Amino acid sequence: MEADFAIFILTHGRPDNIKTLATLKKCGYTGKIYFIVDNEDKTLEKYIIRYGKENVKVFNKKEIADSVDEGNNFDERRTITHARNACFQIAKEIGIEYFVQLDDDYTSFDYRLFINERVMPGYIKNLNKYLQNMLTYYKSCDFRSIAFSQGGDFIGGLFNGKDIYRFSKRKCMNSFMCSTSRPFQFVGAMNEDVNTYTTLGSRGGIFLTIPFVSLTQTATQSQKSGITDMYLRYGTYCKAFTTVMMQPSSVKISMMRSSNPRIHHSIRWQNTTPMILDEKHKKNNPKPSLAST
Repeated sequence: MEADFAIFILTHGRPDNIKTLATLKKCGYTGKIYFIVDNEDKTLEKYIIRYGKENVKVFNKKEIADSVDEGNNFDERRTITHARNACFQIAKEIGIEYFVQLDDDYTSFDYRLFINERVMPGYIKNLNKYLQNMLTYYKSCDFRSIAFSQGGDFIGGLFNGKDIYRFSKRKCMNSFMCSTSRPFQFVGAMNEDVNTYTTLGSRGGIFLTIPFVSLTQTATQSQKSGITDMYLRYGTYCKAFTTVMMQPSSVKISMMRSSNPRIHHSIRWQNTTPMILDEKHKKNNPKPSLAST
């Protein structure tokens, strides 16, 4: 991997259970890895002892929280929002321009091949190559961030119709490839990823999910500590409604129908992001000249 690139693992209270680290090594990643930990973490010393002081980057959580719209008055900082925002300054301080933010509980990275309109997954053994390709693509565009896909993105198949490709995701969730030259701020103590790509997306900021590499994460709220504690305390209604407050013109509360039905956010994309009209709608009539007017 390039010298100015690194992976940041955002973690809290789990120094002995960082599944993502083992998964990265198993998938062949050999680049730089830093652990982003806040100064309020009671297990901070364990992180330093286990991973080395030079690899554990500590930020002032209260200082970051005071600069962010958390979307509530709970005085509650058990959230990943502040670690996400701290990454940009940390990257600058250690001479990293490009970085990928990862949670600490990933169990696999898989490639996704599209063969005969079907998604064919397979386990990645050379993650360096995939990350380098994503980085090359990211450098070639002006997107704020790009992300790996997740298993749920492929529910419903690859196509909506005969020739309509449905995997065009104007969002980033869970993982974020970022650059210190394209900084942005995550907002909301809960649902920070959705809050951010909807609010900034409505202002022309482009976020994109890449379908060719996906990650697998442990089930939501199955691991102790971290933001799990906050979700268990306040529930999924507060989580989803934070995004409604941030982007009321295009987000509402709905019910997620699944094996685990729960309240969830629902985004109306045509009211969220600016739309580019197809050239076929362009009028052919030339503009009137000054002489004719």
